[in-house]
Amino acid sequence: MQINVFSIEKKRDFQKEIEEFIKKSKQFAIVKDITLYSNKLSKTQNPQKEYTNIFEKYTNSGKNIILTPDGKLIDSYEFAKLLNESQINFFIGGAYGFEEVFKKKGINISLSPLTMSHKVAKLVLFEQIYRALTIKNNHPYHK
Repeated sequence: MQINVFSIEKKRDFQKEIEEFIKKSKQFAIVKDITLYSNKLSKTQNPQKEYTNIFEKYTNSGKNIILTPDGKLIDSYEFAKLLNESQINFFIGGAYGFEEVFKKKGINISLSPLTMSHKVAKLVLFEQIYRALTIKNNHPYHK
């Protein structure tokens, strides 16, 4: 199984913590942190459209899971059930969120009803990916 996490960032925060979750996950899956950025973002009048332009080419294979505040709230067991294909792609947008056309390209979930920066959401996502992999593999981390 390969799990790709796509995000838009200029500066990478929490990198040490994210790399630790990637390392721990290696026994169960290949997990990749793919950070993208376009200089067009700082000049655009429509950042949501630019997010779609940046991410769209990565939506053509595997299961797409889009993190959005209005997505479905799920618990860790439901999250683990989402990891059921050979390739899973997670998408974390920037501060303006995704346009509706992009949201239709996958399953929309929310990590919490709380508002959090995309950098914090990314760290939470990597922890939940590791937790989900341990649930699927009966590893004691989740207990």
